[in-house]
Amino acid sequence: MVDPADAIGLARTSMTQRADLPGMSLMEHLDELRRRIVHSAIYLALGFFVAWFFRDMLVGFIQAPLNHIGKSLVFTHPMDPLNLDLRVALLGGAILASPFILFQVWLFIAPGLYQKERRFVVPFMAATVGLFLGGASFGYFYVLPGAIKILIVGFGHNFTSMVTIEDYSSFFLSVILGLGISFELPILIFFLAMFGIVSPQFLWKNIRYAILAIFLVAAIITPSPDPWTMCIYAVPMLCLYMIGIAVAWWVHPSRRKAKEAAAKEAAK
Repeated sequence: MVDPADAIGLARTSMTQRADLPGMSLMEHLDELRRRIVHSAIYLALGFFVAWFFRDMLVGFIQAPLNHIGKSLVFTHPMDPLNLDLRVALLGGAILASPFILFQVWLFIAPGLYQKERRFVVPFMAATVGLFLGGASFGYFYVLPGAIKILIVGFGHNFTSMVTIEDYSSFFLSVILGLGISFELPILIFFLAMFGIVSPQFLWKNIRYAILAIFLVAAIITPSPDPWTMCIYAVPMLCLYMIGIAVAWWVHPSRRKAKEAAAKEAAK
């Protein structure tokens, strides 16, 4: 089993080692947090208004997997079409504003990083956006069409289907956002390793628990109960975990210290 004391000890050691970094008072941290939240909200609002002008195209994009099997959305409440437009504009605006929001996140955490660690800002933003879009694309082009065919055409072939806006939009967002967020696993490992909370050895030692967790998540999001389909969804996440181990080895403080020690030894 994973020993929680090990992770807590690593985190405490890492925070102690960062005590020499320039710090801010509690009020300064809160003021900085407020500033970043306000800036992020402004970027999100701007993205929302841009996406609002393209809401019809975005709604058509969302309906496309359903249209491919000859179905269309219906609504049971007068507010449903407007709610769909608002959801679509908010989601599209969030994607448009994500690089700017991520940059605000980076500006907030940057004071707690070493100068060498701050060079990761561009890779961090590119990888975060790219991984999310990769997971969302995987969900849109593979998971969602497969789920619709299995659930509506397969299990529901003996019944008359009536897919409502409310139910379909919730299902769509759960698949797209769920996979988009799950594909951020290497980014999570990146920060945990950079702050010394986990190490590549720790991740590799406990890989069996990671595999179990990945297959449990795959079993939840898989539309079909057969193990082959579950493996199709689990394999990409397992590959991302392995990438995360490589990322942890790259940014872990122990590697940086080893390089510094080697440089000092070579300079003698």
